[in-house]
Amino acid sequence: MPEDEALSAPGPWMKCYDSNVPHSTSYPAATLHALFEESAARYPDRCAIIFMGEKLSYRRLAGLIDRFAAALQQLGTGRGEKVLLFLPNCPQFIIAYYGALKAGAVVVPANPLYTPRELLHLLEDSGARTVITLDLKMLSEKVVSVAQRVALKHIIVTGLQEFLPFPRNILFPLVKRKAIAGFKGDNVTRMRDLLARPSSPLAGPEVRHDDVAVILYTGGTTGVPKGACLTHDNLAANLSQCLHWIPDIRPGGETFLTALPVFHAFSMTTSMNLPLCAGATVILMPRFETAGLLRAIDRQRPSLFMGIPAMFHAIIHQPHLHRYDLSSLRFCVSGGDSLPPGVQQEFEHLAGCKLVEGYGLTEASPVVTCNPVYGARKGIGLPLPDTICRVVDLESGAPLAPGQDGEMIIRGPQVMREYYGNPGETAIAIRDGWLYSGDIVRMDEDGYFEFIGRKKDLIKVSTSDYMTAYKVYPSEVEEVLLGHEKVMEAAVIGVPDPLQGERVVAYVVAQPGAAVAGEELIDFCRQDLAEYKVPSEIEFVNELPRNMLGKVLRKELRAMSETKCARTEAPPNPGPGTA
Repeated sequence: MPEDEALSAPGPWMKCYDSNVPHSTSYPAATLHALFEESAARYPDRCAIIFMGEKLSYRRLAGLIDRFAAALQQLGTGRGEKVLLFLPNCPQFIIAYYGALKAGAVVVPANPLYTPRELLHLLEDSGARTVITLDLKMLSEKVVSVAQRVALKHIIVTGLQEFLPFPRNILFPLVKRKAIAGFKGDNVTRMRDLLARPSSPLAGPEVRHDDVAVILYTGGTTGVPKGACLTHDNLAANLSQCLHWIPDIRPGGETFLTALPVFHAFSMTTSMNLPLCAGATVILMPRFETAGLLRAIDRQRPSLFMGIPAMFHAIIHQPHLHRYDLSSLRFCVSGGDSLPPGVQQEFEHLAGCKLVEGYGLTEASPVVTCNPVYGARKGIGLPLPDTICRVVDLESGAPLAPGQDGEMIIRGPQVMREYYGNPGETAIAIRDGWLYSGDIVRMDEDGYFEFIGRKKDLIKVSTSDYMTAYKVYPSEVEEVLLGHEKVMEAAVIGVPDPLQGERVVAYVVAQPGAAVAGEELIDFCRQDLAEYKVPSEIEFVNELPRNMLGKVLRKELRAMSETKCARTEAPPNPGPGTA
């Protein structure tokens, strides 16, 4: 069958769609901020955000976004400029996100757990010279540190207390007094001062729907962090696909619980863009904490919740779960990692709602597949409307028949444009219009996909701070370890862990004659790596297993980790040629 005919042919999965989910749909040629403005115009008095008790209506939120967009342009940050958001979940993230987009800028979200080294990489690679952050010491010190190496044009500072209700807004600075650090310099501006300015007409050419909206950093298919360029069209298409997948969603009538960090692709689309463009209320939690989340469900009655397996596992094992009423929940989605069937069944039994599993990747905005809400559920589900998925041979790239394991490749309106400033990696990831996911899957005769494993050796670790699965790239951890004077070689793998999903384990060959303790290397890694990337264990070996070409055999390291007892201190390596 010719390629064009193969693309237009119905996928086997379409027959398994819920009855009112379209096989294909049209997508508005609109920017993300325009879609939000439509919601604000339709539901001006509806509550848009609930944050730690404070409520913002769509009218008020739209006004703040307008003023921030105008202020950014007055600062000289306009069309095509990169704006880095170094913020946790808070109203300021949403205001800055949509405000920057309306000003014509490109948003670069950054994980607040990043170290200065990691933050510096994003700034240097993206070219962002405007940073928006909190005045909390844990964030501000990192920004001050990188500002000494990158000429930032603007540092816009805000505080969580600025969007807290009375008296919490008064008490918060007192409680956090020791954690607040100040910024100095002509390039420093308080966000509250920018929001106090009157809104003014925006300058410059109109933002186009095919402009890049967000650059999200990911390991892609090769393990080196790269910026996935997602256009307004990409992100708008994906939220539209998700809206169509939930057949009985009520525009202007839903309440979403958002506990995943919105700087992450999954939460950004499903727990921020989707609800705000559907006129829903967003209960925005600054971080995940099981009891706090259950209190929010019990008291604020959300109808939808998007989470990861670790969250649902924590909920069903909460010792006082019976005290909380979860009956408001109608629909939940799990993503980011494989959902154990037992967790799914127990959560549905306890909460009385649907919990379905989906799959995605940053380069696809991110949702690619999901299980039907009412139909049969298997694996990671079916491709969304207008999404075509194939399984191809890992070596030849030839299409495989149902039941065979191979790499998933993807076509759809949600697929990214490119990796920012990286045509070589773009050419590896996108070939003939197909996005090569780097993930090994299997498709059955009905078009359901099952996730088998990762083509590359990415490690996914869930953290207690955000309870979300973060990617850890072995090469990055290895680079840091090799910076230690007593380390000659290092190889990093992921080891299954019942709480974290995976934990990072490093195999190290010490320099000849050097004695080094595992804790010393772990402490060394903490200087340049976010905590979730730091090895939980150091295994010392005399040599790393390699193939004929010198490539480290990680499969053998994983086998060793199952049988070998950990050693906390390396014996001196006698070096080659000595007894």
